[in-house]
Amino acid sequence: MTHPLTRSALALTATGAGALAYAGVVERQLYTLRRWTLPVLPEGARPLRVLQVSDIHFVPGQERKARWIRDLAGLRPDLVVDTGDNLSHERAVPGVLDALRPLLDLPGAFVMGSNDYFAPAPKNPARYLTPRYGEPPRTRVELPTHELRDGLLAGGWADLDNARTTLQVGDLALDLVGVDDPHVGRDRYDDVAGPLADGADVLLGVAHAPYQRVLDAMHADGASLVLAGHTHGGQLCVPGYGALVTNCDLDRRRAKGVSRWWPGAADRPDAHAPRDASWLHVSAGLGTSRFAPVRFACRPEASLLTLVPAVGRAA
Repeated sequence: MTHPLTRSALALTATGAGALAYAGVVERQLYTLRRWTLPVLPEGARPLRVLQVSDIHFVPGQERKARWIRDLAGLRPDLVVDTGDNLSHERAVPGVLDALRPLLDLPGAFVMGSNDYFAPAPKNPARYLTPRYGEPPRTRVELPTHELRDGLLAGGWADLDNARTTLQVGDLALDLVGVDDPHVGRDRYDDVAGPLADGADVLLGVAHAPYQRVLDAMHADGASLVLAGHTHGGQLCVPGYGALVTNCDLDRRRAKGVSRWWPGAADRPDAHAPRDASWLHVSAGLGTSRFAPVRFACRPEASLLTLVPAVGRAA
């Protein structure tokens, strides 16, 4: 007869194996579209639909993911924002550009993430739950970043890596400001800082990794909305608890989805947000590192943000 403790151990082992199989085979391919409505535009402005894609981490052969991304063009967004980490393999550029090709026919902008510069490296999976997981490897394999950037620019998208531009989308003049990836110290916000550009209707900030120094600076300049990715929404989450880590200094409550941001927000819930707090959207992204290809209680996603007028905000 099997001892009760042995049976319990076997049951726990089977449960763990089943959860790992689900996370590694099923959930990481359960792509979903999140929809949000955010009051950030001037009074009288027409709604603006922004599609955010992030953290694709493309590997050659991921045709199911590529097909899902291509189909997003059917949403006919007014603007596409790509918040980086498109690559996860040295030969991924042709595949990710093919996946994005229908979206490149639309107005768009992008920033790079660290995985657009350097290939991921094998790591001890247990480190994922520690602050050290996000540290870059000692030796890094460079990726063909210039090919990715050239492809996105050829499609007409604006490069916001430590850059700023005004983009006319419909009736709105959008002041777009972005930084290169803060996670590896490439951000130079001081080079592009400043309040809303003359003649622009709204200031939108873009970054790959939502580090507080960048969010604070964009808020100080009056950004109505900041878009970011990087966190994978925690990637491995506990139902009812949420993300365990964010791999940056953002608090776990804001690991994915919509929240408010202002200096000191990390220590306070949104209920305490001041009137001028920026809106923040952090995408859980569409992929994983190819060396940690699992998701649990955190489905891969893209987001369609409908921007509408804010009550009391004059044009």
